[in-house]
Amino acid sequence: MSMQLSHTVKRLGRRYEDAEIEVPVPEQLASVPGIPQRSADVSFFSREHPLESQSIDMSADRQWAWAAQPDDLIEFRDDQEERMESLYEAAHVSADVAPTGTPVPGEDLTEDVRRLARKMGFGEVGFTRYDRRYTFAGAKRWAKFESAICLAVEQDYRQTQTAPSIEADQARFETYEIQMKMCFELADYLRYRGYRAQLHDGADNSGPYIPLFVAAGLGQLGANGQLLSPHFGSRARLMLVTTNAPLTYDEPQDYGIHKFCQECQVCVSRCPGRALMRDKVWWRGVEKNKLVYERCRPIMVTYHGCAVCMKVCPVQRYGMKPVMSHYVETGEVLGKGTENLEGYSMGEKGYFGRGELPSFERDLFDIPKGREEDWLFQQFKERLASGGVPDEAALVEFASEVKKALDKGETTFDIA
Repeated sequence: MSMQLSHTVKRLGRRYEDAEIEVPVPEQLASVPGIPQRSADVSFFSREHPLESQSIDMSADRQWAWAAQPDDLIEFRDDQEERMESLYEAAHVSADVAPTGTPVPGEDLTEDVRRLARKMGFGEVGFTRYDRRYTFAGAKRWAKFESAICLAVEQDYRQTQTAPSIEADQARFETYEIQMKMCFELADYLRYRGYRAQLHDGADNSGPYIPLFVAAGLGQLGANGQLLSPHFGSRARLMLVTTNAPLTYDEPQDYGIHKFCQECQVCVSRCPGRALMRDKVWWRGVEKNKLVYERCRPIMVTYHGCAVCMKVCPVQRYGMKPVMSHYVETGEVLGKGTENLEGYSMGEKGYFGRGELPSFERDLFDIPKGREEDWLFQQFKERLASGGVPDEAALVEFASEVKKALDKGETTFDIA
């Protein structure tokens, strides 16, 4: 059955030389551009309960995660972190690098930057105001400029479809490495034109980037908690370059994703950790399908980043235009109910076809929770309750561990 169209969304092609595409959105899936939100609530939570980085707010599980990750990933991560260290340091001070050129009065760099970024290999490029309401508390003083260039690089398709696997996990980290080097080139161009540029990398984010990408019209938030972009769905790896260059902002678009995800629900039903919620809730002023961190994190760490919710998303698997065109023509979700979309393997646990989910021991989900210093105090209180007051040596050791946790909690974004 063919459905009545509400509108179509035009996007540039997947690569620079490709023709533009049109994504059809049927009336049944049309909602609002961008994401449903209550702006006053977003502002309230940003002011009274500002967001903070997972590496700080959930720091209790960091040491556990490094010890629990698969052995075949450890050597790769060590090598990759060594290669990336100088890039992280350069990104941290990138806002302080002086321009090399002189601005031209009245110029607008939007299309020059878009064209250059596309030629460089960015699959998605968009422009929006840098909304500081989504900046992490520890990065508010670090983030300098008012305009955000939203940049996405496609993670390799074939490698992604092997998830969960070492190959897919490596593809994730390698894509960020490639992308970061490209962002440095773009920043150099902005300085050449007479403006400043600041790199917000994908490893130690200055805030959640998805709201900015949505505002720039580059996709919408999916039920899996990821940006669903037109060409490669949640396979987009995201990074920002903020600048004081004169830019014209893009507009948010309605790709039909909000209602489509509620019809689809494949990621929700196939999540190994049962971490995705079927129904939307209002969270910090935004309507979304909320992820349960404590159900997701242990599976991600233990099984190569998991990424099942990415793998089984039809938009990631087939592309947004084919998925929406199929829905317009049939009223059905492309691939839903098939092994091609829904089947996956999880290491030694084996293969799980549609309708089948792996089971895990309960203690897999018993991980340290919250901030590391709070977790240490909780353990200390339990020790007091069960065994009385520790001796002086134990107290000194406890104080030392808390001090180390507090020192690590001082985010690298904080600049005196």
